[in-house]
Amino acid sequence: MLHAEFVHLRVHTAYSLSEGAVRIDALAKRCAEQSMPAVAITDTGNLFGALEFSLACAAEGVQPIVGCQLAISTDGTEPDQLVLLVQSDAGWHNLIKLVSKAFLEGPEGEPAQVALTDLEGHSDGLIALGGGVRGPIGRKLAEDRKADAEAVLEQLKLLFPERLYIEVQRHGLSVEDRVEGPLIDLAYVHDLPLVATNEAFFVDATMHEAHDALLCIANGTYVSQDDRARVTPSHHLATAEEMRTLFADLPEAIDNTLVIAQRCAFMVGRHDPMLPSLPELAEGTSEEEKLRADARVGLAERLKGRDDADAYRERLAFELDVIVDMGFAGYFLIVAEFIHWAKEHGIPVGPGRGSGAGSAVAWALKITDLDPLRFGLLFERFLNPERVSMPDFDIDFCQDRRDEVIRHVQEEYGRDRVAQIITFGKLQARAVLRDVGRVLQMPYGQVDRLCKLVPNNPANPVTLQEAIDDEPRLQEARDEDPQVTRLLRTSLQLEGLYRHASTHAAGLVIGDRPLDELVPLYRDPRSDMPVTQFNMKYVEQAGLVKFDFLGLKTLTVIERARQLLELGGIAVDIDDLPLDDAKTFGLMSRGETVGIFQFESSGMRNLLREAGADNIEDIIALVALFRPGPMENIPKYIGCKHGNEEPEFLHETITPITKDTYGVIIYQEQVMQIAQVFAGYSLGQADLLRRAMGKKIKAEMAAHRQTFTAGAIMRGVDKARADYVFSLVDKFAGYGFNKAHSAG
Repeated sequence: MLHAEFVHLRVHTAYSLSEGAVRIDALAKRCAEQSMPAVAITDTGNLFGALEFSLACAAEGVQPIVGCQLAISTDGTEPDQLVLLVQSDAGWHNLIKLVSKAFLEGPEGEPAQVALTDLEGHSDGLIALGGGVRGPIGRKLAEDRKADAEAVLEQLKLLFPERLYIEVQRHGLSVEDRVEGPLIDLAYVHDLPLVATNEAFFVDATMHEAHDALLCIANGTYVSQDDRARVTPSHHLATAEEMRTLFADLPEAIDNTLVIAQRCAFMVGRHDPMLPSLPELAEGTSEEEKLRADARVGLAERLKGRDDADAYRERLAFELDVIVDMGFAGYFLIVAEFIHWAKEHGIPVGPGRGSGAGSAVAWALKITDLDPLRFGLLFERFLNPERVSMPDFDIDFCQDRRDEVIRHVQEEYGRDRVAQIITFGKLQARAVLRDVGRVLQMPYGQVDRLCKLVPNNPANPVTLQEAIDDEPRLQEARDEDPQVTRLLRTSLQLEGLYRHASTHAAGLVIGDRPLDELVPLYRDPRSDMPVTQFNMKYVEQAGLVKFDFLGLKTLTVIERARQLLELGGIAVDIDDLPLDDAKTFGLMSRGETVGIFQFESSGMRNLLREAGADNIEDIIALVALFRPGPMENIPKYIGCKHGNEEPEFLHETITPITKDTYGVIIYQEQVMQIAQVFAGYSLGQADLLRRAMGKKIKAEMAAHRQTFTAGAIMRGVDKARADYVFSLVDKFAGYGFNKAHSAG
């Protein structure tokens, strides 16, 4: 296939927050469609999208060039633009250092920028583009300061020997016409190559009007204003043909885009998880040895005075082998260390929630406080050797003292190795309508009425297009009023773009070395901790391991209540309460649960009264049932519990699994156990089945149906019954709940 003879080296994706409107997947696809061999990402001041961009381009067969448009101060006035493109691994690490430094060391509240002197020692492996009319050379020429322009050019030549290009742009701006001649003269005098760039803020010219509205939203201006920030329709992802035509008189400037692409042989790739070492590991002891020893001691403590230890020891031995084989011994030790520290310092810690409560090792190490065998919780729902992914404990701490635990982790591993994780706020359906309505100066009441026609469901957000498709009144307003047509058209184009950065409420990463050697860092003005520039999905793909430190108000309330009781001479051990207390179940079955975690809503209190909850299994089941989807099983569950309906037990092998839930399949763990006993799956394979059912992946489901029915037939089940059970299990699995989470 012939390659297009031009490469875009100046693209602002949606990660140029409230400025760029190029979606990364659309960028990669467009370049592939146009046979462009490579493309560069140069977001404003950040590397938020570097890994996502690299992976998206590689998937489309396009060479990714990672770069950044840095704000650089050269003469104490407003900062200029300098574009740096990564050539090599060394260049990537230098760019990480520069971008991280700009955020972490710059004045608070100021846009991230670096000084020209900061580039010293951090310019290897980087190609510099002069920045066009808004670069340090172009701006000085525009101000008729030729000597100053030449002086800064000399500095950049020293910093980037054989790696500095003079950038020329033709977006139809008068300042570009004025500066182009002097820029080219300087390039020839100093024997520097020219390069033609087209600064793209949106994919094609049809997006110009919407992008204009985006700039108004960001800057608090109106579309009708004259004196405001704007770009031209030419600031789109031009074709190679358009660029060749535009620069027909400077063909070498176009050719050099291909030269630069050939000089940049680097992409940000995925990395295996990099776990930090446990700081206080005794010399000569491996993490595996410590984990095995600590788990055995912990289990012995848990089982004191019990006569059913063999099943637990067997489960522990199996789990330890899996954890060690998967390389996660260190992860369990790290989590156990900071939980023990919290408990030793009187900081309330939750009993565990999420699939981690299914681990006997976690229970033995006192990471969790649920006996997984008693509640029928499965380790494979948490860690599956047949689907390698990082373990992930969700840990609740007393809201008032959570920060103490985080400070301990920073001291234990090093402040430069612990960071929060960035998240990006998107323009959602209702918000984008309000914002666009404001910049178009539409009447507030009219926009408000339209917004209220868009369903507001934070748990399962509706897109604007879905809202329009489902709401005749929106369609009618669009068809009758040109202003509403414009509002909806513009909003649809902007919906989903990122508008601001903030931090994940609970997630922290801990590195095995200073984090700015691994990922670019950001600073959230509301926090004194560094923040990763990659979001949750991509920070894990970059090899960093996430730990969740959740702040839970309920733990704070319980601890205060315990302290108040103590003042009255009543000692309560929260970790050792009976789970069969009749008075407690009486209170719950009367729905007297205001202020009780998970049970305080009016709907949940009604459900407790209706069900007459009188045992812990009921409580676990009701937590799992009271959510969209599973709710349709509530009448069946209550009817069978009260003897008004007969439970449907699907098969003698399945009856023990669904006995506690009156024949109703409520939990993901039940789906896995049914696949194991009825169709001969291993629990690892059963976890893959559960995932496929939850995601409704047709091809996978067809393969599983075949395996499931064949396995059941081998166990003496007739084909019709095997098919029926698979279909029923599939129906429940789509919204089955994680029992470990519910029990926690």
